[in-house]
Amino acid sequence: MAFSKEQVLEALKQVSFPEKKQDIVSLGMVENIQITDEKISFSLLFPQFNNPFKKSMKKACKEAIELYLKTDILVDVLATSKVSVGRIDQKPEQKTVLPGVKNIIAIASGKGGVGKSTMTTNLAIGLAKTGAKVGLIDADVYGPSMPKMFGVEGARPVIERIDNKDFIVPIEKFGVKMLSIGFFVKPEDALIWRGAMATSALNQLISEGLWGELDYLLIDLPPGTGDIHLTMVQAVPVTGAVIVSTPQDVAVADAIKGISMFRANKIEVPILGLIENMAWFTPEELPENKYYIFGKNGVKDLAFRYDLPLLGQIPLVQSIREGSDDGQPAILSKSIIAEEFEKLTENLIQRIEERNAKLAPTKKVEITDTAGCGTH
Repeated sequence: MAFSKEQVLEALKQVSFPEKKQDIVSLGMVENIQITDEKISFSLLFPQFNNPFKKSMKKACKEAIELYLKTDILVDVLATSKVSVGRIDQKPEQKTVLPGVKNIIAIASGKGGVGKSTMTTNLAIGLAKTGAKVGLIDADVYGPSMPKMFGVEGARPVIERIDNKDFIVPIEKFGVKMLSIGFFVKPEDALIWRGAMATSALNQLISEGLWGELDYLLIDLPPGTGDIHLTMVQAVPVTGAVIVSTPQDVAVADAIKGISMFRANKIEVPILGLIENMAWFTPEELPENKYYIFGKNGVKDLAFRYDLPLLGQIPLVQSIREGSDDGQPAILSKSIIAEEFEKLTENLIQRIEERNAKLAPTKKVEITDTAGCGTH
């Protein structure tokens, strides 16, 4: 027999939040209670995502429900927090682009083949698993891979007309709203586009997508530092950028160019941190073994040199590749790798919160002379 929300709330009133010395119900920390015959689930709202009492509070909630309701029903507690805002449109008289989006995060890499799209996919799902509202734009117009990684290759977005304007409804899976050029072309077709066509396509995905309210919008950029990158920072105020690289010297050298681009005069997008992908090879059957195929700590050393956070080091393991190919990203599995991606997500959220607390909201970039912005 299912319990009532009132019974669950009474049980949770027995749990006090140490920082306030009041019960979590009175503090308004309990949200979105869902009850079935098999499970009681709810969100536990913390002042900040990396609150030190998160684990102990989740345990206390489960114990309170078991004790007060005298049941062994499954209790699922989702620890979450209010998402801060890290962007602003500097011209109020103009129509705001993506008005319902709190944070726009660019995911970039200096060169191709470093696993940038794999990192973006797992981060997007990781953010959604925290209860956040998440969107994803596959801006890698020459090599769109998100439809395959999410297992939605055959999907085709529909058009919804609102106030005499057509909007593209994103495809949604794993709690992530997503748009990609890959939804509009055949997987085997090559996109032979000039720069203007590619940038126009990106602007369309941004401005004509029916995104609604989002806590985070991730933009998976193509490798390098080109037209797409400049279009993005001119089209929307980017909260911050994440740069992905392998530890290999050649990849690290190109990652430096990515850092320079975002830090360049007239662009000045905060860099939230670096991700070292394929940091070492670990066989599934020998999880303690590490083989440094692409070099050791190349990105970690780069982060130290440029005074940037290292968000995480992700090993090269077969299951990550298999999950990407099968449309079941690694973060969805019950494995050590899934835990690593969850840690990576937590580190990113913490960096976003720190950035929004310490820095002014990002504005759109206005570039009239690209030769003067330090990218050439």
